[in-house]
Amino acid sequence: MSPSDPAGGLAPASTRVMNLSHFLTQAARRYPEAVSLVHGAREWTWGEIEARVNAMAYALVNEFGVKKGDRVLVQSANCVQMFESLFAVLRIGAVWVPTNYRQTPDEVAHLAQSSGASLMICQAAFEAHAQACRADGTDIRSVIAIGPSTIGEDYDAIVARHLGRSIAGPAIHRDDPCWFFYTSGTTGRPKAAVLTHGQMAFVVNNHNADLFPGTTQGDRSIVVAPLSHGAGIHQLCQVARAATTILMPSDKLDVATFWALVETWKVTNLFTVPTIVKLLVEHPSVDAHDHSSLRHVIYAGAPMYRADQKRALEKLGPVLVQYFGLGEVTGAITVLPPAHHSLDDEAARVGTCGVERMGMQVQIQDGEGREVAQGETGEICVVGPAVFAGYYRNPEANAKAFRDGWFRTGDLGHVDAQGFLFITGRASDMFISGGSNVYPREIEEKLLMHPDIGEAAIVGVPDPVWGEVGVAVCIARDGARLSEAEVKAWLEGKVARYKMPKAVLFWDEMPKSAYGKITKKTIRAELERSGALDRLAGATGTVRTAAE
Repeated sequence: MSPSDPAGGLAPASTRVMNLSHFLTQAARRYPEAVSLVHGAREWTWGEIEARVNAMAYALVNEFGVKKGDRVLVQSANCVQMFESLFAVLRIGAVWVPTNYRQTPDEVAHLAQSSGASLMICQAAFEAHAQACRADGTDIRSVIAIGPSTIGEDYDAIVARHLGRSIAGPAIHRDDPCWFFYTSGTTGRPKAAVLTHGQMAFVVNNHNADLFPGTTQGDRSIVVAPLSHGAGIHQLCQVARAATTILMPSDKLDVATFWALVETWKVTNLFTVPTIVKLLVEHPSVDAHDHSSLRHVIYAGAPMYRADQKRALEKLGPVLVQYFGLGEVTGAITVLPPAHHSLDDEAARVGTCGVERMGMQVQIQDGEGREVAQGETGEICVVGPAVFAGYYRNPEANAKAFRDGWFRTGDLGHVDAQGFLFITGRASDMFISGGSNVYPREIEEKLLMHPDIGEAAIVGVPDPVWGEVGVAVCIARDGARLSEAEVKAWLEGKVARYKMPKAVLFWDEMPKSAYGKITKKTIRAELERSGALDRLAGATGTVRTAAE
């Protein structure tokens, strides 16, 4: 290896790779007449979807002037056009920038501005979002409407005009951006995590190997989450295997309809979050429909509480697959396959989220970046090909997110002797009470073992005596009536005294994100707005000794 040839004749660092949209082309070539996508009463074949994507890709380049590297903002609930837009944008080398469609117009306008998007694809129902994105401060030049609207020409009309046309896409290299995956913004405004073609090719292989092995063209996948985030990645993996995607007919989750579709289409896999799994298995319709076709029920986004996990196993059998990961690592950190889910607490390693994903390495680090001893709690850090390229135009966030090449997840946890990872909670969720660290998840697990508590969340709040104390917000099961005293009595002996919540509140519903995750930021804001924090600060609180 000479100084003038540092790579020693090897390929450059960013070598040419397959355009991810080629997964769709491959499926269309092999199974042109097979069903690709189902939405309500409509079905589309692989050949039809490929032709529609080719037509839109042609229009994006020749009518709207979109070039390689340009960003295309997409504001839409799940539909065939939303599904197709990913592949049309990728095909021309542009960057797909999907929003959380439940965000406000101003929030989406911020995504338009921060991403530098030049074109927007927007469902007709979101006219105010399109108007906000065309205001001063953004680079949006044109809007394509999904459905008849005054905000722009209809997507389907554009596709119809160019059916039969296609383009030769640009050369794609491993580090070329393909997707801006916006974070949920739990601690501030959402940040654009840059996902690349090479990274996502690894993720597709990794997901198919670790999460739903053996998936083929004969499989069926049902979508119960927005395609803009984890479900979109999941469906990309299904396209790579030419498996059929079934979209729910409505934006609102109808559990009875869900189970009817599972039975009708003999659905084999789905991606969702623990709160949705809970809804699905607790609804009476789960017993009214045949769901024996299910092989992989994948859940992520948050840990599943043990009580909910057991209930799902009892209803569905050994089909649960958990994975842990952030959008920045496209979920690919650890996996807990069906073989490691068990109704037996000892066999199940209660609380674990599994072992390292193929090709990924996890390390538990202290505040200085040193690896801690086995069993000790620290920050979960990760390296591997699934880690994103960084946040778009955000050097400050990148400096905080990476240390010595390791991506810092912000989650706390520990590993056992066999390498199983146990998540203690988010570093931002932990609070210090009387000098002792308190991890809310441990207490939430105990609360959810109570037969009359359906959901629970604990947040740390300021306290004049202990510095911080916990406030538990609980949702009682239908028909149940509980008091604060009864809940605290339930916790007696199950958690240390210093971990006991100072107050237990009962709400009618728990605030959740668009992806079904409980949002503690919203809980804190509601506690402040309602004056509950002021009332707590004036209360005498739980009596403890300093030693406790």
